[in-house]
Amino acid sequence: MLETFFSTFLSSTLRFLFLLAPFFVVTMFLALTRGLSAPEKASIIRRACISAFVLGLVLFFAGPLLFSAVGITLNSFRIGAGSLLFLTAISLVTSGTRNHATGLPEEDRDDIAVVPLAIPVMIGPATIGAIMVYGAELKSVPEVTGGLLGLVAGLFVLAVLLRLSGYLERALGKTGLNILSKISGLILSAMAAEIVLTGIAGFIAST
Repeated sequence: MLETFFSTFLSSTLRFLFLLAPFFVVTMFLALTRGLSAPEKASIIRRACISAFVLGLVLFFAGPLLFSAVGITLNSFRIGAGSLLFLTAISLVTSGTRNHATGLPEEDRDDIAVVPLAIPVMIGPATIGAIMVYGAELKSVPEVTGGLLGLVAGLFVLAVLLRLSGYLERALGKTGLNILSKISGLILSAMAAEIVLTGIAGFIAST
């Protein structure tokens, strides 16, 4: 039981961390918060991570209910969500940005923590689908607990990176952050391929 919990926790932490595309989020955070004071940035990080966690929590448990209501199978959703995630991975590899969140908001916003930082920069369409798939795959209590704590741990690591974003920018520069985003995209593409292939194999087996 403990072995199942720890293995699920570790794998989920890595999965969620790469799904969040941390270095792309850091780049966007730096652009969105340019000129703000340290307390203001800390407040934005806190509210953005809380918003992302609440959305992630809802999606984590919403998968089976949605699949049942719409009348689709988990394997079909795996194929769709994996394909969308693969497009995001391609965008990260080619340009270092997510294909759905490449620009800054045109108008000034009073609060950027929820939109656009939490949604869609942290959690975009592809991430939404992947979280629903992972949530539906975990059945036992140790697996579900490990998955949820993995989501918390992934967001915690992202929050730490955001708090250190100024140091990362000075140490790595925009080019370094862009390269790390592309590496994250490469790993994300492998995750997407695994989701799609699992869906195809499951679909073939069921038919």
